[in-house]
Amino acid sequence: MDSAEAAALSAGGGGSDGTPGTYYDARWLNVHADDGTLAARARRLMLAPSRHFDHIAVNTSYSAVLMPPYINTDDPEVQNQIAWSEHLDPLFVNNYEIDPTLSWQYYASSSGFMRRYPAMSWPPEDGYSHHARDFYDFRSSNWFVEAATSPKDLVILLDDSDDMGSSYRRLAKITISALLDTLGPNDFVNIYRYSDTVSELHQCYTKILAQAVPESIRELKSAVWGAEPSGGAANLTGALTTAFEILQRYNRTGQGCQCNQAIAVIGAGGGASGVKGVFRAWNWPHMPVRIFTYRVGGDATSGSNMKDMACTNKGFHVTINDHSEIRAKVLHFVEVLARPLVMYQTIHPVHWSPVYVGGRSSSLDDDGMGQLMTSVTVPIFDRRNHTQREANLLGVVGTDVPVDQIKKLVAPYKLGVNGYSFMVDNNGHVLYHPDLRPLYTETLRPLYSSIDLTDVELLVDSDENSRVNLTSLLLDLRHDMIEQREGETEIGVKVQYDGMRRVATRRQRYFYSPVEDTPYSIAAVLPDGYGMYELQAEQEIKHSPINITEYFKGDNWKVHPDWVYCEYASTSEQTFNSPEEQLLHFLTRTGRPGWKWMSLRPRALTLHNAHKKQERDSYYCDKTLVQSLVRDAMVIKELDAHTGHASHHSQQGRFHKFVVTMSFIATRSGLLRWTENLNTTRSTDSVDPHFSEKYARSFDSEWYRRAVEHHSIEPESFVFSVPFRDGSEADDFNGKPPLVLATHAVFVESRGHRAPAAVVGLHFQLDSLAKHFLNVTSTCTAGSVCKKTCAGDELDCYILDDNGFIILSEDVSQTGRFFGQVDGTIMDSLVQDKIYKKVIVHDHQGRCPDSRNQFSGDGNKLAPMKPLSWLGGYLTRLLAVWYPLWDSVVAHPYTEDESDYEDYEGEEDLERDHGTYEIIIDGVGDVNHEPSAPPPHMPREPPREAARSAAVRPCDTSAELFTLQSTRLNAAQPLKGKLTNCHNSGCERPFSVQKIPHSNLILLVVDTLCPCGAKRLDVRPREAPPRAACRRPPRASHRRRPRSCVSYHPEEIEIQSCGRAGRLEAATALSCVLLLRLCLSFVT
Repeated sequence: MDSAEAAALSAGGGGSDGTPGTYYDARWLNVHADDGTLAARARRLMLAPSRHFDHIAVNTSYSAVLMPPYINTDDPEVQNQIAWSEHLDPLFVNNYEIDPTLSWQYYASSSGFMRRYPAMSWPPEDGYSHHARDFYDFRSSNWFVEAATSPKDLVILLDDSDDMGSSYRRLAKITISALLDTLGPNDFVNIYRYSDTVSELHQCYTKILAQAVPESIRELKSAVWGAEPSGGAANLTGALTTAFEILQRYNRTGQGCQCNQAIAVIGAGGGASGVKGVFRAWNWPHMPVRIFTYRVGGDATSGSNMKDMACTNKGFHVTINDHSEIRAKVLHFVEVLARPLVMYQTIHPVHWSPVYVGGRSSSLDDDGMGQLMTSVTVPIFDRRNHTQREANLLGVVGTDVPVDQIKKLVAPYKLGVNGYSFMVDNNGHVLYHPDLRPLYTETLRPLYSSIDLTDVELLVDSDENSRVNLTSLLLDLRHDMIEQREGETEIGVKVQYDGMRRVATRRQRYFYSPVEDTPYSIAAVLPDGYGMYELQAEQEIKHSPINITEYFKGDNWKVHPDWVYCEYASTSEQTFNSPEEQLLHFLTRTGRPGWKWMSLRPRALTLHNAHKKQERDSYYCDKTLVQSLVRDAMVIKELDAHTGHASHHSQQGRFHKFVVTMSFIATRSGLLRWTENLNTTRSTDSVDPHFSEKYARSFDSEWYRRAVEHHSIEPESFVFSVPFRDGSEADDFNGKPPLVLATHAVFVESRGHRAPAAVVGLHFQLDSLAKHFLNVTSTCTAGSVCKKTCAGDELDCYILDDNGFIILSEDVSQTGRFFGQVDGTIMDSLVQDKIYKKVIVHDHQGRCPDSRNQFSGDGNKLAPMKPLSWLGGYLTRLLAVWYPLWDSVVAHPYTEDESDYEDYEGEEDLERDHGTYEIIIDGVGDVNHEPSAPPPHMPREPPREAARSAAVRPCDTSAELFTLQSTRLNAAQPLKGKLTNCHNSGCERPFSVQKIPHSNLILLVVDTLCPCGAKRLDVRPREAPPRAACRRPPRASHRRRPRSCVSYHPEEIEIQSCGRAGRLEAATALSCVLLLRLCLSFVT
């Protein structure tokens, strides 16, 4: 702190050494001229790729300066700040040495440049370069604005009179868009236009201030650009009166932000000469509402009147002449609102931004896409004494925190399969949630950054006979988490799988607690029943006489790439090519003398221990997870030994018979091991990912989750699935035979309680099973007489799964399709007969195109299930040898962690910080948002591959999904029904349904002779009516205001600057960087 303040003070108000070329300009690092020599402005700096820093080439000894191209580097003030801020480099380096988990650190100056550590070139020389444009102006970003200012209520008044020509209207609209870009979810806003009359610009926002979430900002911008001029005289007096009325009403009734209030007048200034009476009545002498005026058009007199409006009401006045100057002039709005905070000097509120998509993950399994991030920033003020009273915002210091790093602190294996955690902020928006699905376009703009908890926790349909109001339970949960209370509850929810093609319903237990010193609360969610117990089975390895790496021989195994088994504090300390290589490295170290588990993370950096540097080779190991992994590997090896001798030949024969390509096992410790069969190993030139690559995160896969979920319904059942088809493909699975996936969950029981241990499964070719299916259903069972078979034209036979998708059919092209697409009439009847239950799932994160029988024979109908019975038998025998191997296995309820950590002297780390990428994936961007619905100005990052299309827009969708009601069926007798009056001939169409034992499948046989209507059902989501503000279904809007509100300082009246840009002087406080360290406190 002292060194930085001394540097700023010594910079004074005069010259500097920050001339071009004496600092590391990211745009001119290692740039060479045509002749191969270093370019005139360039500087040479050694850069090395770092996985820790978004896989970008960096230099960790220096920082580099990034700035938009229109910042004048010859400006003495800019040069002065660049020069003194170079003294921050030792601080940045020291912070990184103290805590190697830190990623990007930065100082963002109010003058428009950013000093970022470690140094990097611009644009980065990596896979993102094709997205890179000019460095954008970060000063309107949420992480900058909301760190520098307290929350605000803003009423924008748009001049819609005859004084505004078309060119002026366009400038006014751009100005409004730029103002809206400075707002965040803690702010409230509305826009009124005035001429002869005053009215809301958006018909849905009548007499209210809308919370400035992205949805509201998009709607307001759309209204701005879609507004047609009304003409007439400018009734500014009436407009100001309307604005003061709504602001006073919100202030007195406790609505809105309850902090800053402001009015922004944008227009030619007509009527500005007669508004003093309004100010006397509503705002003087205390001036609770600031007035900002933006003159667009008009004459000098009107400009003088508008400036007087701003100067007599603690605001600011600017004149807009060209769209290129709008963004810089709008920033005075931020500078003025920051004045009270600057003048108090000692208050430095920490701001957490809404979630956005940032740089690439440091994971060894990084897929090249962006990761969810949140920025943490603190304002920095000018502390110098001036001859004329000033209150200059210097800038902000900050760091960005990858959400994955926060999620690591709640180990997924401790939550168990189908368990998860999520975090909610003071507005009820989720920081992360397993059902948070951000949508991106080619412009790299995330369209979702503020998803409410009620949008991702989907309640089951209320039972008319139930006395429990599920909606009330969810709203109570939301309310308690917003208020940062501790508690627990139980709610029934819908859970969607496989891209919203499948759905399950279950009861879940929610345990929630506040996260200290942040706006967040965290919740751990466990499925009721099996989710309340965990399997505790570990293999002690520290003193093991066996070389435990023997359990990990070969290349047919993987571990979960996102789970932390063991890792070095600094990713630059060791280089590993894969998570498996990293694991083996640490397993080898456990056998060495002096090994310590280091199972508690280091305490977060604080002002009291800031001098304690971590060793460069310091590491963290999760003792429980690693020893559980070794235990699982040992069990699998023993399992292979038991099943690999006596039954080897018979199994191989069946493998050949059913063309089983692979058998595999995935365990609760994240281990996946597989065996290739029948020489079906993937060829090196195959473009399809191998099973192990596709399902490296096996614990999170749909088949793992479904197998465990289905076990609670039918413990002895196997879950079969095939690749989906929607009926639009012209090819047949790209010309390749589809594979059937069969899985079964392994549970371990102790004292009447059961906990999931693993999922075992097979991959086999569908056509081999289809042949057996057709052979069996085409003949009668020996000794029986049947008049019809599936081989004839009279019957259609299907095997459907528990969500109504076709597994097998006489027409192989129907495999993978939803049965309702093939025969919606029968599917409708199955729903009416309560064989399937229709479940409607609403998706508030949707994406939409931007366009805007009765049988006469007694044949054995269970014969088709014989091929499946072998699969069930094989898996059952495989499971039979599993249980004796868990000699120390017990199913325990979740309790406090009882692991032994006596070999490590330290305290548990409750937080970790990582860096920023938001600042480099963006362009300056033309502020001319003239299209009818311009997207908000937000951090833009590489989009996920599945949503790259620019021809999509956010929307609400709903889908009708189906679940099998197994209690309606049994394997002994089929359930028979028939369709009547479905054809003008009066014929009937019988059908028969029978449960296939030990599976999630049913056999459906349909008579085809009666040509009933070909109704079609579809599970694909359809767009729901838009949730515009005035049509939005009522839901709780409870929120908690930020703790910090600084909107007034008694000496601010002495500041005279109200109509030009105040000069931003340079000073900082190094201690504020330390305040950025996350301080997450989780309750076990």
